[in-house]
Amino acid sequence: MGSLIFYLRKLIKIFRSEVLVLPSRVAVMLFFLFIILFPIIFPDPYYYRVIVLASIFAILAASWDLLSGFTGQMNFGHALFFGVGAYTSAMLNLNLKIPPIASIPLGAVAAVMAGLIIGIPCLRLRGTYLALTTLSFPIILVGMIFAFPGFTGGELGVSGLSRLADSYIGNYYIVTITMLVLVTVMWKITDSNIGIILHAVREDEIAVRTSGVNTTRYKLLAFSLSGFFAGISGGLYAHYMRVAGPSTLEVNTSFLVVIYAIFGGIATIYGPVGAVFVLIPLLEFLRFLEHVRIPDQILSIMPDLLGKFLVKFVEILPNTRMFIFAFFILMILLFMPDGLLPWLRDKVETQCPRCKVRNISRRQTCRICTADLH
Repeated sequence: MGSLIFYLRKLIKIFRSEVLVLPSRVAVMLFFLFIILFPIIFPDPYYYRVIVLASIFAILAASWDLLSGFTGQMNFGHALFFGVGAYTSAMLNLNLKIPPIASIPLGAVAAVMAGLIIGIPCLRLRGTYLALTTLSFPIILVGMIFAFPGFTGGELGVSGLSRLADSYIGNYYIVTITMLVLVTVMWKITDSNIGIILHAVREDEIAVRTSGVNTTRYKLLAFSLSGFFAGISGGLYAHYMRVAGPSTLEVNTSFLVVIYAIFGGIATIYGPVGAVFVLIPLLEFLRFLEHVRIPDQILSIMPDLLGKFLVKFVEILPNTRMFIFAFFILMILLFMPDGLLPWLRDKVETQCPRCKVRNISRRQTCRICTADLH
């Protein structure tokens, strides 16, 4: 009993000294609690679906940031990993009756192989050439899917996959807990020595190479890790939706991932995750425009011209959903070029010029080295 109290006090001390000292860490803790307690707060399957899809695309966006944000290897064909993971998991489940708990990791391994296939020929490419080359791979795979409709399902894809769980709550917790674990793993990777080297490769690859680091190995590692995590998200998507089709390889999916990363903040991991959990619920919220109607009682008391104008305006409201979404993204990128979450973080925290430790902005001296912060 005494040892339990000792470790409990030690845990509380670490919590107070490491978590509660920075608003960003408190926000991460609240986000974790929100995800875990969400089914209790909002017991509606529709809301479960929104958070589950956001979790799946959060993994995908963070995996893109791990590759392109930290190493500078601009990948415009990230949907390839997502689609390979989805299709491989679906085929193994349908043809070999492998359950999702095994088919999803195997799909991720297939996505790693796809990452190596892309990474090896693209090692000497940079900038626009690399982006266009990576963009071509999912398009090639879509052509192969259409070429063998008997095996891949062609334009319709394959359906009837096994569910992740038999209940909405089970599906929710499988996907969300997986998302929290994988995002944490990706963040720890970028916060380790590997992450420092990847970041250095992005800034000046020649300098890193001259210092004796094998940059080729680390770039291939980044492609492989990014493919693995994206493959997991593809497998989760396929089994949650119970279908895998060419839509998982669309160019639109790749560009959406890039938008999420830039909107939230590149080279942060948490930025793309936060962006997904802002933008996907926003898109769902804007669906209310599709159901706006003007009661006949109000139209009857209005002038004829004004009534016709309002009716016409309401008819075009559903078509403005994507316009509002795009306008919101544009405003964020215009006034917060480093991303939404880094901008918010810089408002409440400041970095010590001496030891580089972050402190809450109202502090006058650094909490570690006591250097002046203002």
